[in-house]
Amino acid sequence: MTIEELRKYHPNATEETWHQHPNGGGWVENTAHVDETARVFGNARVFGDARVYGDAWVFGNAWVYGDAQVYGNAQVYGNAWVYGDAWVYGDAQVHGNAQVHGNAQVHGNAQVYGNAQVYGNAQVYGDAWVYGDAWVYGDAQVYGNAQVHGNAQVYGNAWDESPLYIQGTRHPLSPYKRGWIRIGCMAHTISWWLEHYEGAGRAENYTPVQVAEYKLYIDLFAARYGTDAKEEAES
Repeated sequence: MTIEELRKYHPNATEETWHQHPNGGGWVENTAHVDETARVFGNARVFGDARVYGDAWVFGNAWVYGDAQVYGNAQVYGNAWVYGDAWVYGDAQVHGNAQVHGNAQVHGNAQVYGNAQVYGNAQVYGDAWVYGDAWVYGDAQVYGNAQVHGNAQVYGNAWDESPLYIQGTRHPLSPYKRGWIRIGCMAHTISWWLEHYEGAGRAENYTPVQVAEYKLYIDLFAARYGTDAKEEAES
């Protein structure tokens, strides 16, 4: 990438305020720091007050910026963005169109990819994968061999196994946090859904067959996660 091409995205960039990293040739703003042992190459760029160090790689069209840190043997590539105060480290990989931001951390052997987002104070680590169009945010922790995928949105609690995710005939169902289900854009406790599923289904123009279908799914969530969560506990 030439300085002229860089200016398409960063109009104020000059050869005095940016430089090409000696280990790969990717562009680095002078306010950022990249160790000589790290690699930045392709059309990747590191800017703002971001730091890339150790043996980390940033490549493809990836961006690392803000106060983000990427280190260890971590890799950020594809069209991925890591920004804000996020950390990606260990042997973690963030790729595809994924975004990690806020105060989120991705580490260990974890992978975040596809169109997935991890943000807030969330952590993804161990051998966990977050992918597809999934969101992990709030104070959620996904770890071990857990996988969050599809259109799932996980807001809180720790998950050391893959959260239940069902793509029904109308809307997907996923655990918003322990004891809660998100169906489409509505999130309530499992006990709330058990009481109100018929009215909620009619409000969304579900057919009677679809209402019965979703009752089976809600029963499955109840069997797996219980019904102890309180509706007023949502924050």
